[in-house]
Amino acid sequence: MAVQPTSPSSALDSLLQERRVFPPPARFAERAHVSSEEQYRQMRERAAADPEGFWGELARELISWRQPFRTVVEGELPGARWFGGGLLNASESCIDRHLQTWRRNKAAIIWEGEMGEERVLTYQDLAREVGRFANALRKQGVKQGDRVCIYLPMIPEAAIAMLACARLGATHSLVFAGFSGEALHDRINDAGAEVVITADGTFRKGAVVPLKATVDAAVQNTAVRRVLCVKRAGIEVPWIPGRDRWWHELVDSESDFCPAVPLDPEHPLFILYTSGSTGKPKGLVHSTGGYLVGCAATTKWVLDLQEEDTYWCTADVGWITGHSYVVYGPLALGATVVMYEGAPMYPLPDRFWRIVEKYRVTVLYTAPTAIRTFLRMGESWPNRHDLTSLRLLGSVGEPINPEAWMWYREVIGGGRCPIVDTWWQTETGAMMISPLPGVTPTKPGSCTRPLPGIEARVVDHEGNPVEPGKGGYLIVEKPWPSMARTIWRDHERYLKAYFSDFPGRYFTGDGARQDEDGYFWIMGRVDDVINVSGHRLGTMEIESALVAHAAVAEAAVVGRPDELKGTAVVAFVTLQQGVKASPELRDELKVHVSREISPIARPDEIRFAEALPKTRSGKIMRRLLRDIAAERETQGDLTTLEDLNVLAQLREGGEEG
Repeated sequence: MAVQPTSPSSALDSLLQERRVFPPPARFAERAHVSSEEQYRQMRERAAADPEGFWGELARELISWRQPFRTVVEGELPGARWFGGGLLNASESCIDRHLQTWRRNKAAIIWEGEMGEERVLTYQDLAREVGRFANALRKQGVKQGDRVCIYLPMIPEAAIAMLACARLGATHSLVFAGFSGEALHDRINDAGAEVVITADGTFRKGAVVPLKATVDAAVQNTAVRRVLCVKRAGIEVPWIPGRDRWWHELVDSESDFCPAVPLDPEHPLFILYTSGSTGKPKGLVHSTGGYLVGCAATTKWVLDLQEEDTYWCTADVGWITGHSYVVYGPLALGATVVMYEGAPMYPLPDRFWRIVEKYRVTVLYTAPTAIRTFLRMGESWPNRHDLTSLRLLGSVGEPINPEAWMWYREVIGGGRCPIVDTWWQTETGAMMISPLPGVTPTKPGSCTRPLPGIEARVVDHEGNPVEPGKGGYLIVEKPWPSMARTIWRDHERYLKAYFSDFPGRYFTGDGARQDEDGYFWIMGRVDDVINVSGHRLGTMEIESALVAHAAVAEAAVVGRPDELKGTAVVAFVTLQQGVKASPELRDELKVHVSREISPIARPDEIRFAEALPKTRSGKIMRRLLRDIAAERETQGDLTTLEDLNVLAQLREGGEEG
């Protein structure tokens, strides 16, 4: 393995030395689902000694089964299979079983649009909408085993579409509605989707963002035969009779009930694409039974949802956090979920806090990028609102820096709310390392300890455990139910990406360290995937977009630390002969990347260079570019560098963005 984990920031070092620890509030622990260190210890020991008994008990408690499973887990990593012999349907766990209780009249989804619209769907309402749309999908020819692409904004129809697909046994593939038509096209083609669900448009910062037009371009030269469209923004859209259908026209004549298809627990519930270091996005496949058990268990333990809670996870459903902790986990527990469509700072920087106050949100789960943005805006905006309803704060998507952690705790939580700083990945499906809010003393910047049933370790390049305080590679040693089963149509890539470096153990791709208390400190990626505002972006995908521009000869993309985003995108670009560098070209290239991939991937800096540092074999030495981008001294072996003058020129000049 060529890439060594980087050192943690000096802030983390100082916190380790100061041993700053915040115990869970006693009043919180009184009612928490996991309420004592002894209970946590017993759960950990039971999971280690009897994983089948531990996970089997949770599966029977948290999930509805049409047919009981005979075995809990068979096999080891990477081929473990869960809950053999059982039959279930995810939509029955998330909807049907609640209809037999008082929850049928409980709010399932509270939705607010950017322009102020509101909708509330009870579990009974949700059942009706899912049933109608599932019947409509079935009449459009969707059946068990088909793939359906969903390209929707944060509106209730997104959750309804997911659950309707699950009800039929169709595998859904959500694509974040901020991705470009080209990125959408690639994902539709790879999944082999024949149906796309979208909307005419969505609202962002007061403007309408057209979605149907993006879909129309994306479905060219694909197998798509139906485009189903929600009338959301009320804008005129191109229409192809016979292919395109309005959602409301489809469901108006349908029955409220659609029978759920009983499925094997290993049936693919969804495919979700995540960027990879080789450039081509990976279609990670998640099962039905194991995934649902993992989501429900961690939602209960970590987010500690109680019957009376109003819960808001601010993630978009197009990302894994939205799958696991907006839809499947909370709804399986019968929770009340807030959904918001729109920009967090629109029309004013207090929009989040206005929503918290308005709906009396009790549990808030958001990203460090959002927290850092609000921190920079100052305390006056949250201080305008009554946030005393909050009792638990969560962080997701990337490591949170200690300053933002403290601001979140003191300003938003009033010093009374425990913070759960969660580490997990698209590949893991559910939270893996996190505090338990009623039990775990927290340290700003640390995701603390593995959850029960998760055997995480920090090892060296040979797979041996490292000493406390020393950086290494974060791996998981034992199977867990919610792990991704494969990469769609490319199992060899799955094995190579996650299990070739440490055979029989899952390599997360992250560097980490443990302190003397066994707490984990995540140090960031050790490959060429960068984490921007909680979104994983493949550097090769951005480089490919840059090189696709006629003016660009070669490009290398790296990340550098950024106070707001966590990681900023820096692109080093060499131009075609005869092309002159200019501020106008720099801006044009940034817009080009936004259009080709997504605004999330837009480079923060573009540096024009005469040449890039390469090895004698022609490989770009990105670690040197990372040092230059971060303005730090170059470290490591330079003997393989073909031309030292290139490094000197990059440090001395280069037009910056």
